[in-house]
Amino acid sequence: MILKETLRNIVKSQKENLSQFEEGIEREKIKEIDLDMSFAVIVSGIRRSGKSTLLRQLMKKTENFYYFNFEDPRAVGFDVSDFQRLDEVFHEEYGDSKQYFFDEIQNAEKWELFVRTLLDRKNHVFITGSNASLLSKELGTRLTGRHLTYELFPFSFTEFLKIRSLKPSVKSFEEYFLKIGGFPEYIKTGKAEILQELLNDIIMRDIAVRYGLKNTEILRKMASYLLTNTGKEFSYNSLKKIFELGSTNTVISFISYFEDSYLLFSVPKFEYSLKKQIVNPKKIYSIDNAMSIVNSISFSEDNGRMLENIVFIELKKRYKDIFFFRENGECDFVVRDDTKIRKAFQVCYNLNEENKNREINGLLEAMEEFNLKQGIILTYNQGDELIIKGKKISLIPVWKWMLKKNSL
Repeated sequence: MILKETLRNIVKSQKENLSQFEEGIEREKIKEIDLDMSFAVIVSGIRRSGKSTLLRQLMKKTENFYYFNFEDPRAVGFDVSDFQRLDEVFHEEYGDSKQYFFDEIQNAEKWELFVRTLLDRKNHVFITGSNASLLSKELGTRLTGRHLTYELFPFSFTEFLKIRSLKPSVKSFEEYFLKIGGFPEYIKTGKAEILQELLNDIIMRDIAVRYGLKNTEILRKMASYLLTNTGKEFSYNSLKKIFELGSTNTVISFISYFEDSYLLFSVPKFEYSLKKQIVNPKKIYSIDNAMSIVNSISFSEDNGRMLENIVFIELKKRYKDIFFFRENGECDFVVRDDTKIRKAFQVCYNLNEENKNREINGLLEAMEEFNLKQGIILTYNQGDELIIKGKKISLIPVWKWMLKKNSL
């Protein structure tokens, strides 16, 4: 329990401090969010991706609002009984408002009960959080049908161009995907320590403390190993052996923690059988190329893998279900919309006479399997159009494809 006067001091200082933060460029995601939504609006994503900035940009669109950041050290120990006192402080200090904004609310236990009460009273609630599983668990039990979730990723190529005042080109794209990535603070400073400390915060605060893990060294080593091997296959059993763990269940838990914190993502091999899909090896991808480079054990610069990783992140923003496909050949990504595979993508840094049969045949195999008339090969900077076996294959530079959000 926190004293009401302490809550009052926290609330007032937090709101005063809002004016000291840079507003930054307007995030693309803000266009999707309606301030008059009758649902709870959840913005989830990795730490330092700009969730708090997005929240402040939403606040700018309303005259009067309530705000509380649960990451404030003074709010340690906040429990369910404190919500009533917090709401009283809001009304006493700032009068009546229907707009509530909460940062990192998953740090407070049973927060969903309070949010449900606010919604029942016809208020508008906007929330950020850094843990996908914790948010979805509480939302699923108490706010079913009463919330909309928006995932926020580090800056897109378009947002990177805006903050750097650059024009879209292969040169600016190379700077984005090979060097800088999309974390706002790293874009501004280029200091490796920012992304190293971010990884440490995720390991310690989002995973170790939250799940009561004591052996953080193994957790850290596995994270670094997977960041180093972005775009490659892994199996739970192989990781168990590498890190000398007693059970594959430990590995499965670690991978789920990395995914819940948005640090890493696993992509399964497409199978019609869910059982086969679960047991087969998967591929691992990173939230950000710069994050991988700065925190890798011995990152060997592989432009092809880095291009594949950035394509995956863009697909992750556009589609819910992503797989890789392999029969005789391999197709890097197929995406499912509803219950059907709708599109197939191959990623090839440079299509040439030596690799074209392998790359094209892998894509064609997926297109034939899912009865697709068109497939896409995403390249570093090649454009072309091929008609093979009556099917259309478009070669598109990744940087141009990333600028076209809805058409491809």
